[in-house]
Amino acid sequence: MKIAILGSGGREHALAFKISRSNEVKKIYCIPGNAGTSEIAENISIDLGNFKNIYNFLKQNNVDLVVVGPEDPLVNGIVDYLEKLNIKIFGPNKISSQLEGSKIFTKNLCKNYNIPTAAFGVFENAEESFKYINTAKHPLVIKADNLAAGKGVYICREKAESYLAVKEIFNGKFGIAKNILFEEFLEGEEMSYFIISDGITFKYFGSAQDHKRVEEGDKGKNTGGMGAYSPSRLFNKKLEQKILEKIIKPTLKGINDLGTKYKGFLYAGLMIVNNEPFLIEYNVRMGDPECQTILPTLNTDLVKIFQSCINEKLNEVEIKWTEKKSLCVVLCSNGYPEKYKKNIIINNFEKLNLNENNYVFHAGTKKEDNKIYATGGRVLNFISLSDNFIDARENIHKNLEKLSWNEGFYRKDIGYKVIDR
Repeated sequence: MKIAILGSGGREHALAFKISRSNEVKKIYCIPGNAGTSEIAENISIDLGNFKNIYNFLKQNNVDLVVVGPEDPLVNGIVDYLEKLNIKIFGPNKISSQLEGSKIFTKNLCKNYNIPTAAFGVFENAEESFKYINTAKHPLVIKADNLAAGKGVYICREKAESYLAVKEIFNGKFGIAKNILFEEFLEGEEMSYFIISDGITFKYFGSAQDHKRVEEGDKGKNTGGMGAYSPSRLFNKKLEQKILEKIIKPTLKGINDLGTKYKGFLYAGLMIVNNEPFLIEYNVRMGDPECQTILPTLNTDLVKIFQSCINEKLNEVEIKWTEKKSLCVVLCSNGYPEKYKKNIIINNFEKLNLNENNYVFHAGTKKEDNKIYATGGRVLNFISLSDNFIDARENIHKNLEKLSWNEGFYRKDIGYKVIDR
């Protein structure tokens, strides 16, 4: 088989790595890929927004299966586009992808299907928003109603912070936002819960706890994710049953009622309040860095899982996992999530201790003349599997010290809620 993976981040390197382990696969393309994917795949430089050029490449190279990593092409309808041209592709269609593409779409679905979520209000301009802020109870959660790479969310403790959030969103900090969403602040603990679906059957695909804030102790600005651990310390069978019955199943029914089927990964960002799950948001793909954290614990051939989803035969596949714990720490460029330098060389890769329990997945990197350069805010993902989270984090810190990259930083407390309690 020939497989093409769309995307260039740590998630896509993790997908490429797991796909490369399949006996079914003879060739992997990454569009556009990064320095890490170039070691196990052929990187192809095509703009992910240019569906026609992507199709031409897939056709010319007889690609058997396409796997979509990031949200933008999904929300913009690449699955619909390629399926009409008889290309097999794994991921949700354009209608289903509105679960991530529009927070208001998801909130309305929650309202119509009695899915537990925070109370909310929607406004179209800054003037209406300011009026609401004047009388609203704080803390208040404010979100841009568009794709914002995980960063378009504000938790505002006082009015001044809320005014600033509204100004930044409507001034285009996260792209064009036609609407703004205000939410009740829920006091609890976050958890990421994943399923994979073929449109008829769905199966569990891991749980994790992400660390969104840039500073230790979950302080500072929001990021795309500074690290994660899996499984989440909150996860148990009783809670899972509530998640499935109150959130996942009604959501899939809501999509079915729109006349389509949900096929692909579905990532529920949850807030657990007194052992009750509330939906914060949906992502229609694997999380990043949760994907890098979860995939190394998968024992089943990922390609066979993808094929079963496309053929609506997921019920015939048993998905098996290792018993080990997994932890991921993201190495970022100094200055992230604000301005940072690019094209900074990274040395000492040969010193890293990498094996079946310790991995590095590249994100914002490129390779030139056999040298690796940092090109993004989130640069490298260090993952370790162990019988306990303490050893996993220790193994990662040892590798980070060996790399000794002074142009970057990382959070030393990833997993603190499960390790330090």
